[in-house]
Amino acid sequence: MDEQPILTAKNLTKFYGSQTGCLNVSMAVYRSEILALVGESGSGKSTVLNILYGQITPDSGSVLYWDCRNRTVDIHASTEAQRRSLARTELGFVHQNPLDGLNLNVSAGANVAERLLSGGERSYRRARLESRNWLEKVEINPNRLDDRPGLYSGGMRQRLQIAKNLVTGPRLVFLDEPTGGLDLSVQARLLDLIRRLQAELGLAAVLVTHDLGVARLLSQRILVMKDGQIVESGLTDRVLDDPREPYTQLLVSSTLQV
Repeated sequence: MDEQPILTAKNLTKFYGSQTGCLNVSMAVYRSEILALVGESGSGKSTVLNILYGQITPDSGSVLYWDCRNRTVDIHASTEAQRRSLARTELGFVHQNPLDGLNLNVSAGANVAERLLSGGERSYRRARLESRNWLEKVEINPNRLDDRPGLYSGGMRQRLQIAKNLVTGPRLVFLDEPTGGLDLSVQARLLDLIRRLQAELGLAAVLVTHDLGVARLLSQRILVMKDGQIVESGLTDRVLDDPREPYTQLLVSSTLQV
C-alpha cells in the first residue's frame, strides 16, 4: 500500500433523531485496494458509505480525499459544484438497485456517454465510441448500445451502471451491495467482472456488503460494524478466519451455518 491514503475519514458521527447512524468512525482507504464494510442491516455501513461520498453530511468528523493533482480535498467543506465535479470524474458510486444509478429515459449508450460529456468530453462521436467500448468491457453486446436500460436484465443493468461509473477513469469507487438481489450465477459473473476491472484499472474501492463471501472474494481489508461503530478491523482473511470480537464470530458462524 502507498503511505498516502487516497481517502481518510476521522471520527464520523451521524444521528437520525435518537437513532445512531454512525459514531466516531475512522478509516483510511489506499490506492488500488478494496476496503469492505460489513455488518447486519442497520449497522451503519450504508450511512458511512454515503458520508464518504458526500451524499450525507455528518454531524461531526471529516472526510479528506487526495485528488489526482495531489491536493487534499475536504469533501464536506467543498461546494456543491466541487463535489459534483469530483463525482463526474474522480469518484464513482454503484447503487444496489441499478435503476437508482441509470437514466431510464435514454439508451444504454447515452447513459455511459452522459458521464463522459458531463466530465468534459466535447465530441459526441468519441463519447459514443467510448460507450460502445465500455459495453464490451462489461460483457454487454455492443449491438444493444441503443436499447434502453428497461430492456436489460438485472445483471446487465448492474454491469451497465458499472460501465457508466468507470468510463471517466475514476480513482475511487463506492460499491453499495452491488450483488444484492441478483441470482447466484449472475452474482458470480458480476463479482468476476468487478475483480478483473479493479485489477486492470488499479481502482480503489469501498464496498458495503452483508455477504461475507463477497467481502472475502473482493476485499483486502475489512471493517466490521455494529450499532454504528467499528468493532473489528484488519486483513480480510485474518478477520474472517480468526475473528476476535464476539459479534464478528457470530457473523462468521451464521454464514457457515447457511
